[in-house]
Amino acid sequence: MNQVPLSHILFVSTALFFIGIYGLFSRRNLVCMLMAVELILNSVNINFVAFNKYLYPDRLDGFFFVVFIITIAAAEAAVAIAIIINLYRNHRSIDVEDATNMKF
Repeated sequence: MNQVPLSHILFVSTALFFIGIYGLFSRRNLVCMLMAVELILNSVNINFVAFNKYLYPDRLDGFFFVVFIITIAAAEAAVAIAIIINLYRNHRSIDVEDATNMKF
């Protein structure tokens, strides 16, 4: 069975990373910005798995990092969604521009 070359996997990971960066800097909606951060974290996970498979196929270090990052991303998403819901309840908007101009 033929393996996918490492360069193809890194290309997909780089594309995901820059799509996430573009989404983070171009969107004003907090939920879209949260999804962009998740794309960035997933591109890092792809890199960890790819380099672990190609450099150290008999070790599981990259996979442990991936599980750790997935756990951190889940906690980050839960906290961010709670903050966004609280912001929406108080100010009826999740737009970043509205959030920076709010009076508390």
